Amino acid sequence: MLEQQRTIKKPVSISGKGLHTGTECKMTFKPAEENSGIRFVRADLGGRPEIPAVADNVIDVSRGTTIGLGEAKVHTIEHVLAAIAGLQIDNIIIELEGIEPPVIDGSAMPFVKVLVKAGFEQQEAPKDYLIIDKTVMYHNEEKNIDIVALPLDDYRLTVMVDYQNPALGSQHTGMFDLEKEFVNEFAPARTFCFLSEVEELADQGLIKGGDLDNAVVIVDHKPSDQQLQTLANKIGVNEKLSLGDNGILNNKVLHFKNEPVRHKLLDLMGDLALIGTPIKAQILAARPGHRANVEFAKQVRKLYQQKKLVKKFQFVKKEGVVFDTAAIERILPHRYPFLLVDKIIEMELDKKVVGVKSVTMNEPFFQGHFPGHPIMPGVLIVEAMAQTGGVFIWNIIPNPDEKHVYFMQINNVKFRKTVVPGDQLFMEVELISKKSKLIMMKGKAYVDNVLVTEAEFTVAIVDKVKNSEE
Repeated sequence: MLEQQRTIKKPVSISGKGLHTGTECKMTFKPAEENSGIRFVRADLGGRPEIPAVADNVIDVSRGTTIGLGEAKVHTIEHVLAAIAGLQIDNIIIELEGIEPPVIDGSAMPFVKVLVKAGFEQQEAPKDYLIIDKTVMYHNEEKNIDIVALPLDDYRLTVMVDYQNPALGSQHTGMFDLEKEFVNEFAPARTFCFLSEVEELADQGLIKGGDLDNAVVIVDHKPSDQQLQTLANKIGVNEKLSLGDNGILNNKVLHFKNEPVRHKLLDLMGDLALIGTPIKAQILAARPGHRANVEFAKQVRKLYQQKKLVKKFQFVKKEGVVFDTAAIERILPHRYPFLLVDKIIEMELDKKVVGVKSVTMNEPFFQGHFPGHPIMPGVLIVEAMAQTGGVFIWNIIPNPDEKHVYFMQINNVKFRKTVVPGDQLFMEVELISKKSKLIMMKGKAYVDNVLVTEAEFTVAIVDKVKNSEE
């Protein structure tokens, strides 16, 4: 795998109609600066709105992956992203004069060809690989979907599909060498659907740009000639439809014997590009689809964001520690004698954080609370939980250096057991809800696995008042 970031050398364009919307679109790939990532630009809209290709911006996954910001949208981006990821391009601008990339032949190969024609330019910045160092799992019980990322110092994908349909049955494939296999073995794999789905898709206002040259239609039932003609008229296909004898509508020839599952791997590659960075991992996927792919990409992206955050504040890696005291002081404004969390030992962005406070007789508050009978004030236990939650807050709000965080409410506080010198407080704080100006959290503090204090917090995010002389 490449070590340096890369972009393309010159702009290149490709035109055609979109698979689902059927609208014409000119798409232009342009070089981009280091560390800027993959960005779609709606050049046909006022203000030329830009949409970064990250999982957070996905707004629909019904029959493809659609991203959007505000009123700007781009439909069915997975084949374009698969081509970009397969060619290991890190930074690129994709300008569209339309709402959906052209489908061309239903595969990623047309995009691969124009990108190769543009040429590649190596950049100075190193690739920001997300190295999977522990198993990441996604499971959908209802649809029996599993996607797993396993530690590996490379990028490999293995996909299995099983539609429980005799027309297709079970298929599997794997890509074990990105540079050697992607272009010839996977980029040409075309999108597909079952014959029984075609009319339903048309009724939903989809596949307006679909035809037998850009989609493989698998025959899973046997309508009459009249029904086939009615279907052809409905979807706007001019050629006469026939069931054929190879299991593919009109006897179209497959590019590969297992082309459907290869296309599923292609879709997975495109959707995983929404993590926002290249990864090193073994990806195993059983019965994947766009919804599951994107949910998994969001899960892995959270891991990526957390690892970036840890690198930013924790300069020395320590076993069992996310942030030590030095890192916490880089995050929180509190200082002695009011910094009441010693280390963070667990954190899941947008979920929960676990902090530790070792309580010693040297705490200044024990001098007066109480002489001869030292007890940690309950209000300071609440403050310690709040500071633990503060590590959360300062890392989930934009531009934290420009904000103040104030308590608005502290509710349902319960003190269940005293905390004394020699105790070690473990504080678990969960995020309940997050809005632009308000954040709600729930905290619990334990000593020796015994709950000692719990509380709910509502905090307000307030802009700092700038100095008029600045």
